[in-house]
Amino acid sequence: MAVAAPGVAAEAAEPTDGDGIVEELLVSGDATLQERLGSAGSISLLTSDEITAIGATHVNEALARVPGVWVSRGSGQEHLTGIRSAVFNGPGACGEFLYLEDGIPIRPAGFCNINNLFEVNSEMAERIEVWRGPASAVLGGNALHGAVNVLTALPEGRQLTVEGGPYDYYRVRGQAGLELGEHRLGISIQSASTNGYRDDTGYGQQKLSVVDLVEVGEWQVKNTLNATLLNQETGGFVYGFEAYKDGDLRKTNPNPEAYRDAWSLRLASHWRRGPLSVTPYFRRSSMEFLQHFLPGQPVENNDQSSGGVIVSYDVAQGDLTMTVGSQLEYMEGGLKEYQPEPLTDSSPFNNAVRPQGLHYHYDVESLMAAGSYDLDWKFRDEWSLLHSLRAEWLRYDYNNKALDGNTRDDGTTCGFGGCLYNRPADRDDEFFNVSGRLGLQRRFNDSASAYLVLATGFRVPQATELYRLQRRQDVADLDSEKLFSTELGFKSARWTAAAFFERQKDFIFRDAAGLNVSDGKIESRGVELSVSEGWNGHALELAVSYAKHRYDFSGGASGGEVIEDGNDVDTAPRWLGNARWRWLPTAQAESEVEVVFVGEHEINAANTADYDGHVVFNWRGSYAVSARASVFARVINVLDKEYADRADFTVFNPLNYRYFPAMPRQLYVGVTLDF
Repeated sequence: MAVAAPGVAAEAAEPTDGDGIVEELLVSGDATLQERLGSAGSISLLTSDEITAIGATHVNEALARVPGVWVSRGSGQEHLTGIRSAVFNGPGACGEFLYLEDGIPIRPAGFCNINNLFEVNSEMAERIEVWRGPASAVLGGNALHGAVNVLTALPEGRQLTVEGGPYDYYRVRGQAGLELGEHRLGISIQSASTNGYRDDTGYGQQKLSVVDLVEVGEWQVKNTLNATLLNQETGGFVYGFEAYKDGDLRKTNPNPEAYRDAWSLRLASHWRRGPLSVTPYFRRSSMEFLQHFLPGQPVENNDQSSGGVIVSYDVAQGDLTMTVGSQLEYMEGGLKEYQPEPLTDSSPFNNAVRPQGLHYHYDVESLMAAGSYDLDWKFRDEWSLLHSLRAEWLRYDYNNKALDGNTRDDGTTCGFGGCLYNRPADRDDEFFNVSGRLGLQRRFNDSASAYLVLATGFRVPQATELYRLQRRQDVADLDSEKLFSTELGFKSARWTAAAFFERQKDFIFRDAAGLNVSDGKIESRGVELSVSEGWNGHALELAVSYAKHRYDFSGGASGGEVIEDGNDVDTAPRWLGNARWRWLPTAQAESEVEVVFVGEHEINAANTADYDGHVVFNWRGSYAVSARASVFARVINVLDKEYADRADFTVFNPLNYRYFPAMPRQLYVGVTLDF
């Protein structure tokens, strides 16, 4: 029998889950990226069946199946993301990508979190969509390199899953679908905990998703609630060249005192009547964590409350279809950084300029307004023209609640020319951006097409980049980052291929003087391929990409690094690959062997240090004991490979090289019961 091809191969498929549920669930036309992208462009889908089979304990295990995507795993549930790009870090790096839930950004435009993906219930989603390439013309700011959309599940029946693994890992997941009068309800809840592979790196994590479907007069309504809670002990880097290969050192945690506590809550109501869609939403999040990676280890607290409304209207006339939309959003956010103890064990400079006490304390209000349209014109039987345009205005109102300038919190000055932390005076900042997309598509048959797309993307400076300054900078005069992309692609029922060229300008980074500047340029080019073939109970699936990401300027960077024009962007592997062989030996059993490949890459901007990359094998299997019970198992890192989830290089430690060691071989087993 032939095996269906899920996941990445679904790039060319129409939106369906095979059970006829998705059309009813997705009552808002703005919910799915696939509907908004159309068939011209690169988008990958992970279905609910595949998400369940993966059983990810970290989101990188799922998104590794998407070509051109690498979610670099950090300690606990922390991560850094790359989509057709390097894996960026720094205070505003989260703005390079847009994370959504049911088509709504999970954070306000200027107040993102670099670990945002732990705030969504990706482990129990109906579907995960990944848009590769700039999507600002359709989705707005922060969709500079791409976007990830997690669709909230509406389960049927009742199901309970219990599993366990190494290092005291336990997870319980429950789902229930209910009919209450005219309401169709769905609840998905999970709780996971572990003591961690490394010393003092345990975490507890809970996630809840609720969906309510109802008809109100002529309106179809989908209400959603999503909440998450994370309490983790955080591990720091281990230092020394290839320290991840040291059997004893890799288990240690140089920062047993580090922690991260975070929670989030999001409410949305999708209303649709005919061509009109109206979606009001509300979000709240709060986080406290120890900045163990900084001398003095200050504690950061940040929180935000935000809400808005998205409105869209579909127009169809002959061979022309168009969606006109608008978005209005308001946010109140704040950040506080406090160093509890004096710094005494660092260099005389650090001890002097990083004082005990309050470093930053500010509030930010923001208002965002945007208008857009998406147009699809079928001007000949086989040919279509696509055009999207979005104009977006964003204003920050910043209020410094501490003393202005770079003094201590009591107004006294630091040695060596002043304290490191500089607090700007109250100010307002405004940004206006326009982004466009123009595409041409040629259809050969119902499942095969070729396309050419020109697109631009943007992201505004984040609040942390504008108002969390260092001593030589009273005002951060930053421009919005911009990206121009050309993409040529081909899609068929079994394989897709894309080639792209991108130029990013006004790249924001901290220069050699410690100033936040937007003077950088990056040039990227690459190819991506996904293949899925099935035969006689077997399926072979492949997702592979090759790309070069290079600095297109010369200059100094923070930490004394020197960037030379033509250097590879650090943490940007040229090769990324994922291959799976799936086998259904019987109607009850399923087996999958997975190979994950991360290529060699530079780990500093000066290109004087690199990481060799790694190849990791995983196995997953399941067996249906009865119609209502099944057992499953996963072996992650089958060959017990010693590798690093993340590699880095710093001049601030004499050992320079630093790593997050990956876990050794892991066995997870569990049972799923249907009621």
